[in-house]
Amino acid sequence: MAIEDDVLVVGGGIAGATAALAAAQRDVRVRLVSHRQSTLRHASGLIDVLGYAPTGDGPLVDPFSAIPDLPAGHPYERVGLEAVREALAFFDDVAGEAYEGAHTTANALVPTHGGTVKPTARYPTAAAAGLASDDRDALLVGFETLPDFDAPLATAHLEAAGVPFDARGVTVRFPGIGRDDAKLTRYAHLLDRDEAVATGASETGARAALVETVRPHLEDEARVGFPAILGDDCADEVRRDLADRLGVDVFEVPMGPPSLPGMRLEDLLYDALEDAGVRVTTGVPVVDCETDAGATENAGPDRIDRVVVDRNGSEIPHRADQYVLATGGLVGKGVRSERERVFEPIFDCHVSHPADRYDWFDDDVFGDHPYARFGLAIDRDLRPLDAADAPEFGNLRAAGAVLGGYDFAAEKSGSGVSLATGYVAGQRAAEGCQ
Repeated sequence: MAIEDDVLVVGGGIAGATAALAAAQRDVRVRLVSHRQSTLRHASGLIDVLGYAPTGDGPLVDPFSAIPDLPAGHPYERVGLEAVREALAFFDDVAGEAYEGAHTTANALVPTHGGTVKPTARYPTAAAAGLASDDRDALLVGFETLPDFDAPLATAHLEAAGVPFDARGVTVRFPGIGRDDAKLTRYAHLLDRDEAVATGASETGARAALVETVRPHLEDEARVGFPAILGDDCADEVRRDLADRLGVDVFEVPMGPPSLPGMRLEDLLYDALEDAGVRVTTGVPVVDCETDAGATENAGPDRIDRVVVDRNGSEIPHRADQYVLATGGLVGKGVRSERERVFEPIFDCHVSHPADRYDWFDDDVFGDHPYARFGLAIDRDLRPLDAADAPEFGNLRAAGAVLGGYDFAAEKSGSGVSLATGYVAGQRAAEGCQ
């Protein structure tokens, strides 16, 4: 069977997309296969590098100063500090004007929908006017039909967090939407298209109607924050238009899933994949792999010869020279658990874990749970390691949440680890092509 691709990436999140883009830079044939739609639509759209140290210290002002002190086996320790910087610069080139934060090594403090303040390294331009380090007073606007964002409650939490500005929260009716089960995209598309909506006895455009709804609540605030629903295809235009009409800066507050900023990030990355010539196939889970039958113990680790994908019930083989595994962790089903074991389901890579499942978690619900760090151990070439710390395969690298040795939720490091390890894995895979 002839080699169809030089590099085949399994997984379509930040890590997989970054690996494919980094490999494509080296002028090799790259394919990305993914079981489902990217989980990016469930993410905030923020790019966190390291918000808190593994010890819990933080929020960190400079994430890069803390990376050299991370424990052995942490994904950042595996790739090195300079690779993290290079990966962020790579993302900056891809994102262009859609993201900010590249001007500094310090974390930005971004208010979220719950009123917490999240340390992050890169943030959508739509959120830039809402940074918690900005001392200008802010009005937060929530909508009756969007209970996921309680603006008065969020402002109370911001005040308790000690932000250097006064914030008020109001809840209003969103013009043109009367149902509380409307999809977020319905709000966005109303504003994208500036659709006509009823306002009393007449109709007007959705943007003008929203401005007239909010204007009476403005006092001396210099900025207004909305939940992240201000357009999809025309988000920048919508935000600028609302700001011009209101006469104040307008920003979006990142929301929980589903997330329009996450969808925008997904569109940005997949547009870049198309421009780079990466062949993308979604809806085709990788269900098995076959190794090179000619490999021997003296020839080094086995090599993956091909993977098998399930396409509408038919098993189709795909053969490449190099492979990147970026299928996510326990949440993304890239790592799976049963009552007696934890395992990686495609290549059967080793996942270290205590034999007693009661040692997988802490009795304190808010404690330090070992399962949060379950995943693949890797060498400095990002090859998964077996129980004896030897590479599982000579032509497989792993990136993103499938890796172990860190707790991305506690550290606020998920996107950064995905970027850095995806970037390095894609480069190494391209370099390894025969």
